[in-house]
Amino acid sequence: MPTSGIKDATAIVGVGQTAFAKALPQSEKRLALEAILAALDDAGIHPSEVDGLASYTLETTEEIEIARNLGTDDITFFGQVGYGGGAGCAVVGHAAMAVATGQCTVAVAWRSRKRGAASARPWAGVSSRVRGNQQWSRPWGLLRPVDEIAMLTRRYLHTYGATRDQLANVALAFRKHANRNPGAMMHGKPLSRDEYLAARWISEPLCLFDNCLESDGAGAVVITSAERARDTRNVPVLVHGFAQSIPRQHQTMTNYFCDDPLLGPSWACAELLWRQADFGPAEVDVAQLYDAFSPLVPLSLEGYGFCGRGEGAAFTEDGNLEWDRGSLPTNTSGGGMSEAYVHGFNLIVEGARQLRGESHCQVEGAETCLVTSGEGVPTSALLLRRGEAGDR
Repeated sequence: MPTSGIKDATAIVGVGQTAFAKALPQSEKRLALEAILAALDDAGIHPSEVDGLASYTLETTEEIEIARNLGTDDITFFGQVGYGGGAGCAVVGHAAMAVATGQCTVAVAWRSRKRGAASARPWAGVSSRVRGNQQWSRPWGLLRPVDEIAMLTRRYLHTYGATRDQLANVALAFRKHANRNPGAMMHGKPLSRDEYLAARWISEPLCLFDNCLESDGAGAVVITSAERARDTRNVPVLVHGFAQSIPRQHQTMTNYFCDDPLLGPSWACAELLWRQADFGPAEVDVAQLYDAFSPLVPLSLEGYGFCGRGEGAAFTEDGNLEWDRGSLPTNTSGGGMSEAYVHGFNLIVEGARQLRGESHCQVEGAETCLVTSGEGVPTSALLLRRGEAGDR
């Protein structure tokens, strides 16, 4: 178990976010620096103490620019993780491993993103030659991620008898949470079931409200040793477990050609994650599940062991995902579908806030949190635990 040595050895001690909006004037570098400085200020750690940097390969911000503008001392660890939305938990996990193994002492992980403008989206480059595995799908109409996930959704609905009403449960729960979060893009914009069912198709069977938002903004966290975390400003949020996975036969997004297309990367990731943890799915108090599209949530519920195969859609019934009455309060800031979409990094920030008791949809007594990254791509996940009084 290669990552078991980091169990509770490090902690998230600071979190920061910028404003989220359809379009912001700042550059991606400026947004990244704003979020990182906010996280360092939250932790009470001076930028000069940062010696580790972790980010996504999709970042346009370069480590040398981040380090120089922050005013860090020597950087002794830096790394990036690929596959877009699958990277979020991994950049935190890599930073935690670097701190736990002495490669650095204070690491910052972040994601900065300007995608509100349609021209900024990768699939907008229609004049570009299609390469790699996409040459076998995009010329035949699977142009966008939503088209690719729609194919898997159709198979899921057919195989397990799931319904659009159950997908609506996901969208409605997360919008409810966003309505309590002043920083969410969908704050003050309630959504009814009738509005969901009447919404226009984006890629059938996925409608407008099954999709994440296109957002500008950034988020960041600060990771240091659990020992040092005792002396920082906040309740430490311990990194209890971390895992990544690329399942055999996997193909990014168009995972149609393996033995079981509905057995996504969460299953392999979950196997390692739970094997190295001191608790299981039944002991998770709150979850932040990657929600680029609503059907990814039932798939993740199944993959991470909260219910059986084909039972994820039914799990959403009876308000099970809602913060104030559900058995598994999920995406309590509104998530990618109703707070903002920054490739899942806001889920990590919200997970830490829940365990610090600072969420706008606070789950009473929350001690443990699962955060997941993209389902459908090589993925990653984190188990977070609230530090005990002796950890402060």
